[in-house]
Amino acid sequence: MFKTLLAAALTAAFATSSLAQDTLVIGAPLPLTGALAPEGAKLRQGYEVWLDKVNAAGGVKAGDARLKVEIKFYDYQSNTPKAVQIAEKLITDDKVDFLFSPFGSGATKAASAVAEKNGVPLIASSASSAEVFDQGYANLFGIYTDNSTLSEPIADLVVKAGDVKRVAILSRNDLYPLSLANEFEKSAKKRGLDVVYFEKYAIGTLDHASALTQLRAANPDWVVVTGYINDLILLRKQAADLKIAPKAFTGINGPAYPEWIKAAGPLAEGVTTSSWFHPVLNYASKDVFGSTKVFVADFKAKHGVEPDFTQASGAAVGVVLQLAVERAGSKDRDAVRAELKKGGFETFFAPISFAPSGIANSYVPPVYQIQNGKVEVVFPAGVATSTYKPGVGG
Repeated sequence: MFKTLLAAALTAAFATSSLAQDTLVIGAPLPLTGALAPEGAKLRQGYEVWLDKVNAAGGVKAGDARLKVEIKFYDYQSNTPKAVQIAEKLITDDKVDFLFSPFGSGATKAASAVAEKNGVPLIASSASSAEVFDQGYANLFGIYTDNSTLSEPIADLVVKAGDVKRVAILSRNDLYPLSLANEFEKSAKKRGLDVVYFEKYAIGTLDHASALTQLRAANPDWVVVTGYINDLILLRKQAADLKIAPKAFTGINGPAYPEWIKAAGPLAEGVTTSSWFHPVLNYASKDVFGSTKVFVADFKAKHGVEPDFTQASGAAVGVVLQLAVERAGSKDRDAVRAELKKGGFETFFAPISFAPSGIANSYVPPVYQIQNGKVEVVFPAGVATSTYKPGVGG
């Protein structure tokens, strides 16, 4: 009787172990409440479109096995220290195999230290600041190119279009927006422009009138504001209230989002931005979607709208991890890390390879301008849907 019970127990234990081996578990700290809740919700939508697609296809192929994918979500309430605590919990308590990053450069940089300490590859969905990737970490991989790839082409377009000499920059005092603002300052000075105003606003600022009044006094030809969706809606409206009407107005990244365009209304006209993805792109890919067009259709079928770049980023980190696991033939972290370092991933999002620092270096993000209430691609020429037009809405 004892032998029978022992055999049954061993069989059950083996079955449980086999079941665990047949699952790929990913940890995903997200800002589902707080100031960054809109971005957190978008990332989760992207994750879930990929999750549905890959599990419907039988899971991730790893050698002879098929691994069903599970994503563990926790809300870090738009609080970076809490994101770090959750990353630690996902690794130590939930025993996840891999991590997706929190939203944004600041929280990603903080959480990447936890991933590095524990030897867990972390794929960043929304970090583009060089300051995130200067730590010499072996486990950090980001699908965005660095911030200079956004500032440089916009600066070219603005300067070539007309008589622009004076630049004003107003930045959210947060790692990514400030890093981006610094890149715009470099790009402007590189082209002989005079940066007549450069200031920062605190996270959570609800009235920019004082800063914008000072900006207006500097009489800029080109205004650059950096921050997140809600910041940039408010900044654009208050700039108009103060009758700030430069020859060029750039907002990173708000204008790439449909909700920014809707909230800004006529004030969206002529505003430029840049981001790493737009539905107008159409890469052929070797991921579970097969092309940008299919991803866009799948996303629209699930959520009723076309994906913006944050939503696409959520799915993109999934397909990069999936391709790395499939090439490795297992979910062994060392083997997957080695495949990530090799790069060469043909995805619906873009061709993804990584520099030695871990940041993507394999594509150029498009530049967009709001024209007649629509997002038009104005750079690069190969995917452009219109040409850059100087001037902004009043």
